[in-house]
Amino acid sequence: MKVLAINGSPRKKWNTATLLNKALEGASSKGAETELINLYDLDFVGCTSCFACKLKNGKSYGHCAFKDELSPLLKNIEDVDALILGSPIYLGTVTGVIRSFLERLIFPYLVYDTNRTSLFPKKLPVGFIYTMGANENFIKALSIDKHVELNEMLLGRMFGLSESLMVTDTYQFDDYSKYVNAFDVEEKAKRRREVFPLDCEKAYDMGVRFAQKV
Repeated sequence: MKVLAINGSPRKKWNTATLLNKALEGASSKGAETELINLYDLDFVGCTSCFACKLKNGKSYGHCAFKDELSPLLKNIEDVDALILGSPIYLGTVTGVIRSFLERLIFPYLVYDTNRTSLFPKKLPVGFIYTMGANENFIKALSIDKHVELNEMLLGRMFGLSESLMVTDTYQFDDYSKYVNAFDVEEKAKRRREVFPLDCEKAYDMGVRFAQKV
């Protein structure tokens, strides 16, 4: 049993990465083999709209034909038992890197039919952990909830099961006094101490659930 986590944040040791590692700890507690991939370590692009994955009787039908450093990861995903993605919210949506990854991951398995067909060879539990520095009030104000729902729908259609965890009001800097900002620094620190550990528990529980589903 293998659970793979994909970090779509440029930070390898901050909020998103911390939560993904907690999810992997949860999966590991149930006997899963785990691995974390940092997308910012890879040199790749999004979908090039070549449509080779849709070509009848084509050698790349159902698979991305473009070759770069993302290609081995896309192939390996077919061999894992659960997948957990993570991204901070930048300007109301996920990072460009994970968006490009999602294009390459999802589109080849999508069939243009009315039966919601997926070419992915099995059911795969997929979780998505989102982090954002703003508080919960901005989720609807920036339509982030719609973006999360869309990702959940697409991932559920392609892989059979999808769930999301939204972690808000996260700590962005070690020292807020060094940066221009309008945050209540004391309230931020309190939330970091009291709420973020609870968010880590939720991520851990996601990993446990996914390992148990497998």
